[in-house]
Amino acid sequence: MHAPADTDTIAIRARNVTLSLGTREAPVEILKGIDLDIARNESIAILGASGSGKSSLMAVLSGLERASGGSVIVDGIDYGPLDEDALARARRGRIGIVLQAFHLLPTMTALENVAVPLELAGDPDAFARAAEELTAVGLGHRLHHYPAQLSGGEQQRVAIARGVAPGPTIIFADEPTGNLDAATGAAVIDLLFARKHAAGATLLIITHDPALAERCGRIVEMKDGRIIGERRL
Repeated sequence: MHAPADTDTIAIRARNVTLSLGTREAPVEILKGIDLDIARNESIAILGASGSGKSSLMAVLSGLERASGGSVIVDGIDYGPLDEDALARARRGRIGIVLQAFHLLPTMTALENVAVPLELAGDPDAFARAAEELTAVGLGHRLHHYPAQLSGGEQQRVAIARGVAPGPTIIFADEPTGNLDAATGAAVIDLLFARKHAAGATLLIITHDPALAERCGRIVEMKDGRIIGERRL
């Protein structure tokens, strides 16, 4: 029996986390016994090459994928016993996710892309909140533009606004600059850290880029589904 996470200081606690995909006859081990504590308000990079398991770890820690074994406690909630509906409720308002591919809905404006998830979560001021967050990321003049009318950098700003608008305690960013040129990517990362600090949130960045990882306070390196080292900066 593991000691419960100290929810005053620990945002995420993973113990002996495994993930196997494929069939029972031919399982593919993706994560192989991950132990990791992430402190509240920390900025941490999970660094590794493609196929190292870092995005799978993010999926498990964010509740998008269920671990095959071990325990995951996030913001004081043990994911293990939760069914899919309870897991979705646990994520709501606590977890913000920013992905490399933006995942904006093409038939919705920037404002709608940010506001609709808030509205579905029951926020009565969804559109006003969305407009505030888009203004904070420098897109107050682009509220009614569709994704196809926005540059890649602008689309990622919308994705950041959507991820942080609910006021999550933990923000996950998976290769957030992967589709952007160097200058735009640097500006987006500045913005992501600014929004993290404004929200007082924990930030976990998944990346294969050592320079981006260096922006964080701590780097955890992965290879072949295992943590192979870490250092604080």
